[in-house]
Amino acid sequence: MHDIADLERRGIPAVFVATVQFIDGAEVQGKALGFDPAAVWVEHPIQDRTDDEMVSIADKAFDELIEQLVAA
Repeated sequence: MHDIADLERRGIPAVFVATVQFIDGAEVQGKALGFDPAAVWVEHPIQDRTDDEMVSIADKAFDELIEQLVAA
């Protein structure tokens, strides 16, 4: 999240992608940093996924990621 905050301060639109398992942690960290980052949440877990499963997760998140970047 520090990297996303740094990019935003530089005027570079940024969005982070994480699994839904990390929503609460990201909210707490964002508040601590005084920052409300754009985020796209994907299904959990990621580890041990096949290539096809990862492509499916990425495909599902793609449109939202682009929307968040354009809105940033």
